[in-house]
Amino acid sequence: MVEPLNKNGIIKRRGPVVLVIMDGVGFGKYEEGDAVKRALTGNLDHALQTCPWTKLKAHGTAVGLPTDADMGNSEVGHNAMGCGRVFDQGAKLVASSIESGKMFEGATWKKLIKNVKDKGTTLHFIGLLSDGNVHSHINNLKAMVVEAKKEGVKRVRVHALLDGRDVGEMSALDYFDPFAEFLQDLSKDGTFDAKIASGGGRMVITMDRYNANWDMVKKGWETHVLGEGRQFSSAHDAIVTLRKETGAIDQDLPPFVIAENGKPIGTINDGDSVILFNFRGDRAIEISRAFEEKNLKEFDRKRFPHVEYAGMMEYDGDLHIPSQYLVSPPAIDRTMAEYLCKSNVKQFSISETQKFGHVTYFFNGNKSGKFDEKLEDYVEIPSDIVPFEERPWMKCADITDRVIKEIETGKWGLIKLNYPNGDMVGHTGVFEAVVCSMEAMDLQIGRLMKAIEKSGGVMVITADHGNADDMYEHAKDGSVKRKENGEPKAKTSHSLNPVPCIIYDPEYKGEYSQTLNTGLGISSIAATLMNFLGFDAPSDYDKSIINLDK
Repeated sequence: MVEPLNKNGIIKRRGPVVLVIMDGVGFGKYEEGDAVKRALTGNLDHALQTCPWTKLKAHGTAVGLPTDADMGNSEVGHNAMGCGRVFDQGAKLVASSIESGKMFEGATWKKLIKNVKDKGTTLHFIGLLSDGNVHSHINNLKAMVVEAKKEGVKRVRVHALLDGRDVGEMSALDYFDPFAEFLQDLSKDGTFDAKIASGGGRMVITMDRYNANWDMVKKGWETHVLGEGRQFSSAHDAIVTLRKETGAIDQDLPPFVIAENGKPIGTINDGDSVILFNFRGDRAIEISRAFEEKNLKEFDRKRFPHVEYAGMMEYDGDLHIPSQYLVSPPAIDRTMAEYLCKSNVKQFSISETQKFGHVTYFFNGNKSGKFDEKLEDYVEIPSDIVPFEERPWMKCADITDRVIKEIETGKWGLIKLNYPNGDMVGHTGVFEAVVCSMEAMDLQIGRLMKAIEKSGGVMVITADHGNADDMYEHAKDGSVKRKENGEPKAKTSHSLNPVPCIIYDPEYKGEYSQTLNTGLGISSIAATLMNFLGFDAPSDYDKSIINLDK
């Protein structure tokens, strides 16, 4: 039960509290390859020189992931910031469920296995084939394939998406080749037939999010379900050929279909079972809808097979997408937004399409919709549907325009916004574009500072994880790994680096110590914002970054 927060009576400001989430911006470990350091960021530099600030943990156990070797991501990062505590997240929950055998004892797994055994049909797996552990993990897939054979399934087809984003940009064959051998070994005894059936880059097919580009889902459906597309004899041949022809990195590789004698080997048909083995929700919802909705309006499926479909997890707990899933998601409750609504605080949330769901759905504990329609407003700025390196400034100016307008209304207690630049452009691996994205974002932060000063508000600047701060692959000795032509090898994944927390408070009157707490994670953002809004945080929330002078 959520009750109104207790007022602390210490901090009172004329203007709003503004949370700025610089998506994918951390403190880099290396000078070379740090696009944040390379960029001309006069406003951020000035803030670091004149404002209280600290470093926050944004990866591993600090955001609910299994180990501190696991990169943070936008989903778990916004969960942590929004709920003020650390919950075990998808990667950890799935790994535990498989290790304990709990997944295979569940009703959904048993239902899907029974379906294909009774009908003599095919068990299909769709998902990201890597060990990035952000959306999926290859070991989870391997464990499920082994278990399927053990339980008597005769035929398995894998529709494998290339990563190159949470792992090395050209690492696909490091996963696909051993996995193909793994399937071949399992099939040697003649009782089991397991093969890779289709694939393509994650930024080209299947894994769209926030309804940004349904054409990606359409291409995925045509590839995985219908078997339409360019045919190859193996995934290895497809990857090698398409790389040579297009020059694309893994995440941007065109779709492909594996065929024998001119026929696809793994179309999805009536009576089959299908498992989406990604555990992260944002890029799993649309393809799940395509498998479950009878009257899907977003694209023409041409053929809608009657299958038993399940996701690795429930990707949307409010809309119950999908209707069947293998592992229950974390039960996140009593989020900051809900507490603030109970305390009659008006809240405004904004980003462009690519991160809109993060400052709303994920920030609110994987909840669709608002806690209070009268107290909350959400604004989505449509993202450009172009390669992010071509417009690295993205929509940061548009977001800022609207935020300044909302600050001037004097209506809101809390305004939270996400600048996607550091993350979305960071994933392209194009260093110069990332530098440009940082400089564009910095200009907008300067505009916000002026608006905050004029309104008498407070601005908290932070990030959900690192990315732009680590754009080159480095060897263990710290040296930059290089291609044959001498150019640095681009790194397109998130970093393990800490992120900033900068307090910009022009009307500071000594209500809290300017020496901020250290050693905290981004889950401490929630209690901090509550303090600035004049409230004590709930007792079980993670410690505030500021110490109130009580």
